[in-house]
Amino acid sequence: MRPIRTLYTAALFCIFAIIGCSGADTTREQNNQHANVTLYTAEAILTQNQSDQIAEAVAVSQTGLILKVGTLADIRASFPDAAIDNSFDGKTILPGLIDPHVHMTLGAMMYGLEWIPPWDMPSPTGLVKGLADKPSLMARIAEIEAEQAEGPLILFGYHNLVQGDIDRHDLDAVTTKRPIFIWHYSGHDFYLNSAAIEMAKLTPTLAQKFHGVDLDKKGELTGRIYEDAALALFATLGPILLSPQHIQKGFEAYETLLAQGGVTTIAEMGYGIFGRQLEDQFLSAHYGDDAPYNLYLVPEHRAFAKEFGEGSAEKILSLTNTRVDIPVLKQVKLFTDAAFYSQTMKMKAPGYIGGQSKGTDGLWVTKPDALPALMGRYWEQGLDIHIHSNGDAAQDATLAAISALPDGQDGQRVILEHVGQMTPEQIEIAKSLPVGISAASHYVNYMGEDYAAAIGEKVAHITPLASTMAAGLPTTVHSDAPLAPPMPLHAASVHATRLTRQGTISTPTERLTPKQALRAITIEAAWSLGLEGEIGSIDVGKTADFTILEQNPLEHDPKTWDEIDVWGVMLKGKTRPLNDAPE
Repeated sequence: MRPIRTLYTAALFCIFAIIGCSGADTTREQNNQHANVTLYTAEAILTQNQSDQIAEAVAVSQTGLILKVGTLADIRASFPDAAIDNSFDGKTILPGLIDPHVHMTLGAMMYGLEWIPPWDMPSPTGLVKGLADKPSLMARIAEIEAEQAEGPLILFGYHNLVQGDIDRHDLDAVTTKRPIFIWHYSGHDFYLNSAAIEMAKLTPTLAQKFHGVDLDKKGELTGRIYEDAALALFATLGPILLSPQHIQKGFEAYETLLAQGGVTTIAEMGYGIFGRQLEDQFLSAHYGDDAPYNLYLVPEHRAFAKEFGEGSAEKILSLTNTRVDIPVLKQVKLFTDAAFYSQTMKMKAPGYIGGQSKGTDGLWVTKPDALPALMGRYWEQGLDIHIHSNGDAAQDATLAAISALPDGQDGQRVILEHVGQMTPEQIEIAKSLPVGISAASHYVNYMGEDYAAAIGEKVAHITPLASTMAAGLPTTVHSDAPLAPPMPLHAASVHATRLTRQGTISTPTERLTPKQALRAITIEAAWSLGLEGEIGSIDVGKTADFTILEQNPLEHDPKTWDEIDVWGVMLKGKTRPLNDAPE
């Protein structure tokens, strides 16, 4: 789709450029074309373009393309008969905010559950207060168990580093009759009581098949099931979490949050993980032409390899050319290691000095010796690669594999996803490679202080974005929603301040400037998706996707950016006020 759209954009741009130069001697036909142009004014238009222009007005065609940006007088001279829309006077227009890494089906599952988070979490219905310790956590679990109807109890949001370790004995103290499944904040771990273990038909022999099975000193299940071992729970939990009613509730919650965050573009960074046909059914039912955001799909390697074997890269390429309802990007998602939150990302010595992974160094998802060939398989087909690479040991393996790749096609790139750890030495290596950074926006804020208990002084290397930007690496941030709310302006503020949730500053030298922080959620985010030619800045020929804010972030301390209200968005030239979004 992109080459066709690019030619179409270029053609329209040439047409309107000719019209714009005709001045006062326009013909009736040209006046009619001007009449299909609208000039939008605002207190400030933060273009995020190459010149970092702050404009007064922007001209938008009826087809939703940006025709000109600059002063009102200059644009009116080019389009004298165009309508002027002053709806945004006193407001600020930004390029449409982008969250380049979310998980729609996973989010729908989690957003449909009751939450037991370790910190305050925005939800579609308001703020869910955090449970800061084990007593408050266990009290809330017992409270929910008493309130909810019979059946398995599935709760999301527990985190061991904040709320303390739990096992089946803790959950049995709540009830031994009703199955309880606690879904860890990372999404990679579950904690079960004895009734849940029985319901899922789990036995200690599961440890012979999967690494992620915790056994106590007696060889019995502790109740923690994590990483690939969590697949053993799918037969039990799948019918509940993936039921149409549950998914509908979760999708509606997701879309409410996207609207509240002023998000215009998202990318599903793991298309196919829950089964392509199943995900397509959900997307078809809940996403359509009237959606107030653009959705793109990035296929996940393991899912496509399972379905298409050695032909997975070719299948992805075919989808990028043939799927028209929801575009599939010419990209693929890979994994090097495991999760930041569950302390399973792969770490160099001394590994984990505390937390539930104490004495270990994390888990590989793809072994280092297999990574070069795997990446090459997709790289040689011209696909951009997104690779989940969290720990410092993982960065070594990932960068070594990238270094072994042949020269790619013009503009081909690898995006390191999450980047829980990255050292100055690794950044220096990345400078010479076709690499960009898409960092989890929330690691610093949520865990920048707590994680010291798990990795000590290495907390200084959590998502070092000022350093990656200084090195010239394209750098964006993402929510990984549902692990953080899909609210890019909040994400930008986090990295402009480096404030932890306790109020301390994590590695002050890694704070972004306000302008850098805004670039990270606009043009740099577009780059990570290969869409910088279409969205991400307010430039002639690009799509008129805008986020409209009640105030200008550059005139306020980033600490207060969460207080700036979102008026709504413009999507392909059509306004979508927040008050029109579904409740």
